[in-house]
Amino acid sequence: MSASTQMKPTPSGEDSFSLKAILPPLIAIIAAMIMVILDSTVVNNAIPKLVEYFDTDLKTIQWTITGYTLALSAVIPLAGWMTDKFGSKQIFMLTIALFTIGSVLCGIAQTPEQLIIFRIIQGLGGGMVAPIGMTMVFKLAPPERRGSIMGLLGIPMLLAPAFGPVLSGWLVDSVSWHWIFIINLPIGIIAFILGHKYLPKSERHVAPHLDLIGMCLAPIAFSMLAFGVSEGGTSWSSTSTVTGLTIGGIALILFIFVELRQKQPLLELKVFKSSDFTRSIILTWIVQLAMFGAMLIVPLYLQGVMHYTALETGWILMPYALCAAIGMPISGRLFDKIGARPLAFAGLTVVSISLYILSGISLDTSLWVIIVCISIMGLGMGFSMMPLNTHVLNSAPRRLVSRVTPLTTAAQQVVVSFAVAGLTGYLTSQITLHAASAGEDTNPLSAVVAGYGDTFFLSACLATAGVALSLILRKPKQQEEDGPAGGDKPDPSAMMGH
Repeated sequence: MSASTQMKPTPSGEDSFSLKAILPPLIAIIAAMIMVILDSTVVNNAIPKLVEYFDTDLKTIQWTITGYTLALSAVIPLAGWMTDKFGSKQIFMLTIALFTIGSVLCGIAQTPEQLIIFRIIQGLGGGMVAPIGMTMVFKLAPPERRGSIMGLLGIPMLLAPAFGPVLSGWLVDSVSWHWIFIINLPIGIIAFILGHKYLPKSERHVAPHLDLIGMCLAPIAFSMLAFGVSEGGTSWSSTSTVTGLTIGGIALILFIFVELRQKQPLLELKVFKSSDFTRSIILTWIVQLAMFGAMLIVPLYLQGVMHYTALETGWILMPYALCAAIGMPISGRLFDKIGARPLAFAGLTVVSISLYILSGISLDTSLWVIIVCISIMGLGMGFSMMPLNTHVLNSAPRRLVSRVTPLTTAAQQVVVSFAVAGLTGYLTSQITLHAASAGEDTNPLSAVVAGYGDTFFLSACLATAGVALSLILRKPKQQEEDGPAGGDKPDPSAMMGH
């Protein structure tokens, strides 16, 4: 069976679905996603080296991360319209090529300004990879196997961030910082060749009129919010933070108003009329706040308090990724049988317990305690994250899936930015608070460790809120009406009338 035929749903009762048939296009999508997600993590470890190499300050080099994030946030809302207009395969191939070219340019940059510009080019290409890739995989897999296939897709989403610090530490220490970008060249070529050969040809829909107002407001809203939150990590009262959040907030309100009145909106906000979709996406945001924020704090603690190198920190974090990789496919198979609610409840309960244990961290806490906790967190993440993502897509009408993934991915960028900036700011303020209340004879590190403990406790509270919310999840009405084949078009009223 060719890959192209897999776009057609498998008829009920037939066993014509074969994992082998969709493996080549799946590998192409996974390779592209690994490349983009990996690049989001490897640069962090190289920042001190880049400051030294370009003989500049940290504030300037930080724009290599901020510019990349802004570019990601700006183009994500355009993914749905562009795939409708030109076809998902064509746009996916274009994004891989643009990201790869941007990576090579970053590797040969001669000035910090060039590096910032080339990172923006990377972001413009990488922003659409995740939403388009998830949509293509969702359509490739039949409904009765969707959880398993999406579980496979989730592995690189957790492996890449864990292997990123290890790879970056080794390349920066032993080779050269240039290679953290140039290494994307062979990955990009492989993804492009596999995608060109095996990705099924996608149909171009009758192109809706371009939502010009939404197209202008969306990048402004998402990029300025991301900028404001990014600057907020330094100071929430600074001019740049207030300006970014104000402009972004106004643009977001106008964008929501415009989109709800459009017949062919850039982002399909009407999907929030589904109570199933709304409750599952809110739960997903809470999980992201707790997990992504916590996994930023752990390496900071290992390097700042326990004085491990970037490479050593990467190896310490690897059990988290391995346990997540174990949990992902298992949760995918279980999702097909029991749905998202029990998996989300179990996974988030485990995460909450691990974060609560870490909240009691002290100077005497053994490294093995930290490793066990983050390993359990990884397992909980593997059991909860991908079932929730699949549940979100199942909660939307199939005709809107290509429009829902840009919506959820764009929102995730903002939520993760809030998690990183918010928890970093909270950590700094708590360390300052404990240092001010500590006596002169107190070890200065004790105040730092106490600040980390408070931050882990806040993350534990977020995860606990997720546990409570997981209890109100239910099997989407849409999932039941799709039938085993998912071949019938869903009735929009089933989605909107809950």
